[in-house]
Amino acid sequence: MAAIFQGLGASTAVTPSNSKLLLFSSTHKSFSERKASSLLVVRSDAKPLNIKGGQSRAHQLITNAVAAKPDAAAASTSSKQPGHELLLFEALREGLEEEMERDATVCVMGEDVGHYGGSYKVTKDLANKFGDLRVLDTPIAENSFTGMGIGAAMTGLRPIVEGMNMGFLLLAFNQISNNCGMLHYTSGGQFKIPIVIRGPGGVGRQLGAEHSQRLESYFQSIPGIQMVACSTPYNAKGLMKAAIRSDNPVILFEHVLLYNLKERIPDEEYICNLEEAEMVRPGEHVTILTYSRMRYHVMQAAKTLVNKGYDPEVIDIRSLKPFDLHTIGNSVKKTHRVLIVEECMRTGGIGASLTAAITENFNDYLDAPIICLSSQDVPTPYAGTLENWTVVQPAQIVTAVEQLCQ
Repeated sequence: MAAIFQGLGASTAVTPSNSKLLLFSSTHKSFSERKASSLLVVRSDAKPLNIKGGQSRAHQLITNAVAAKPDAAAASTSSKQPGHELLLFEALREGLEEEMERDATVCVMGEDVGHYGGSYKVTKDLANKFGDLRVLDTPIAENSFTGMGIGAAMTGLRPIVEGMNMGFLLLAFNQISNNCGMLHYTSGGQFKIPIVIRGPGGVGRQLGAEHSQRLESYFQSIPGIQMVACSTPYNAKGLMKAAIRSDNPVILFEHVLLYNLKERIPDEEYICNLEEAEMVRPGEHVTILTYSRMRYHVMQAAKTLVNKGYDPEVIDIRSLKPFDLHTIGNSVKKTHRVLIVEECMRTGGIGASLTAAITENFNDYLDAPIICLSSQDVPTPYAGTLENWTVVQPAQIVTAVEQLCQ
């Protein structure tokens, strides 16, 4: 199947000088060239911890590791910083390659993941390096190869199942819900299911209704499944590595319009916590909770809000299940106002679950009702103008903040 590369239009990242959009691959050092140096874990207090290669990783890894937000001075001198720049899809591939080198039980399966390199080139060249058995091309049969991946996980492997498009994984929903999420429980703990299910989703650029699915809320309802959504090259690699190492089944959501986002990431090895949100922008007036592509719509709106005198606090929740209620709660206690911005559908979406969780746990700290901006409850239109109308835009975010802060 032909690969569809979509450029990410005009979007504003947290560090615009480091977020360039390119349509070609950049060269970088392989993991084998760097793994002998040191291991870098970025702690939630933004202090790096360097671990020399000879030390035991099991005792040194910090469980609450999270990507740190670079300051303005660092952004202005990014060209002099250590590390290497990668597009988001290259960061995913680098994380996958490192884990396949580290652990021989890690394998990949899916449609066109082998010598074609995947529909968005996340597995490019991995078949040449690791062989056709560890990077397994499958027929167009999502229910079958997802079930095969779950069975492989039960026998001790750590498979990564790629759905060419998240909408196609609806064909495997039976395997994911009745087996992937439940077998550890129904077997009385006899089986672990260390599987990662990943792939592109979200509203693209005129990909039509069936290829513009937002299925986060579908999978959120399954007991026993963890879910994370990457939004930058840094956390894409860190979440990929953490998901592979987890003994729980993890669904990793990637947005089709973020694959060409560029960022500088460390040369040293690092991981991100699967259950911790990221503080993107500290603020005082209102808490804005978002994830994936909407992070950039929110940051674009934040520039306008600052010019209008508002000080929004922006949090990328990243972990869609479970929610990081510690980070969210501390922000709510400080700002007393909450705006949720998502690309998921309004009815039964991630925002609805998040609204319920905040209301149950932090209602006494709220000075205004929670506002949730979501996509329209309609199939995504093919026409570009109509497609934009179904998704939350920065101007709507600005209006909602002004309403909350009246």
